[in-house]
Amino acid sequence: MTRRERTVDVLVVGGGPAGLGAAAELAASGVRVEVLEREQSAGGIPRHCHHGGFGGRGGRAGGGLNGPEYALRCVATAERAGARLRTGITVTGWAGPGTLDATGPGGLERITARAVLLATGARERPRSARLVPGSRPAGVYTTGELQQAVHLHHQHIGTRAVVVGDEPVGHAAADTLRVAGVEVAALVTGRPPEPLAVLRRGPGAPVLSRTTVTGLTGRGRLTGVTVRHDDGRTTTLRCDTVVFTGDWIPDHELARRGAVALDPGTRGPAHDASYRTGEPGVFAIGNLLHAVESAGTAAAEGRAAAAPVLRHLATGSWPTGRTALAVEAPLTWIAPNLIGPDGDPPLNNRFVLRTGRRRAAPLFEVRQNGRLLYRQRLLLPARPGIPLHLSADWLDRADPHGDTVRIRMR
Repeated sequence: MTRRERTVDVLVVGGGPAGLGAAAELAASGVRVEVLEREQSAGGIPRHCHHGGFGGRGGRAGGGLNGPEYALRCVATAERAGARLRTGITVTGWAGPGTLDATGPGGLERITARAVLLATGARERPRSARLVPGSRPAGVYTTGELQQAVHLHHQHIGTRAVVVGDEPVGHAAADTLRVAGVEVAALVTGRPPEPLAVLRRGPGAPVLSRTTVTGLTGRGRLTGVTVRHDDGRTTTLRCDTVVFTGDWIPDHELARRGAVALDPGTRGPAHDASYRTGEPGVFAIGNLLHAVESAGTAAAEGRAAAAPVLRHLATGSWPTGRTALAVEAPLTWIAPNLIGPDGDPPLNNRFVLRTGRRRAAPLFEVRQNGRLLYRQRLLLPARPGIPLHLSADWLDRADPHGDTVRIRMR
């Protein structure tokens, strides 16, 4: 089969809020930019999030749009700016630096770009990857699969469900189940109970804390979820539906195929504040870098990435020898996780972090070679699954060519 070959200035892989935000800014600057999206419709996860709160100021949720409306607005903005948006196109791999192979309804093609933006997003870890034993009955979902089934395909879900996870996405799954007329029996989480957790609880949906799912029962259809409590007791919760939520995985397969170095904490591409990866000409944006932030944050990152991409197109320069950032437990990751020689600050002049344990009024310490660079006290508790923010005011004190900068939470 003949493979068509062509060139563009910038190739964006992924048509979610981050990719579309970058494409809109770049196209408005006169750059030939093309967006490849493997789904038949662009817009990313918001396409099937029918709750409100999208499109707020400063890249945060809080506006009056629901998810599909927000997705359509992102698409329209990019196309109006002059970006070429192609759906139903799957990128299959790299043919060389800045050159990607793709396939779609028109056949095989090879596209070479002066800059590549990876905006492939993140996905939830499914039941199989969580090693939950049992048969493979119908009625097992992730949040994304549930929302697509309810809002895009209007499928019947079930009558009684258990939600695995107590992060915000777990409560979003519970809301979707209620919209579909499904009773939510419980939200199950291995974490300890949160103070005032009752305020986040839906009616009739108790949160079972310090509880682990150990198996699924049922053959053709799910009949129950077996759980173990921290005191050793086991229980089988009667249900015909279970939703595994959270436990996000960056969709980094394409990055790995291109030998892009990954950060061990985020499991997405290691990157600096200008969204530059370790491969010259390859940028990464959105939830591929830090699963998972809001759609508004991803879109804001896409827009912010346009400036460093334009600088690269103009100069062709690419930094080497950047300093890594690392976190100590209970912190799990930080983004960005490289310091570039230009000392550019991250979006909104702050780093984003996650913790694996709750801490009340924690104190951040930033050190390099044992030297204290910065301290910052958080006024609110640090909680798993909730973004933490560290000011970037210490960047000018760090040696961009020195040893790893380490962040701890006391």
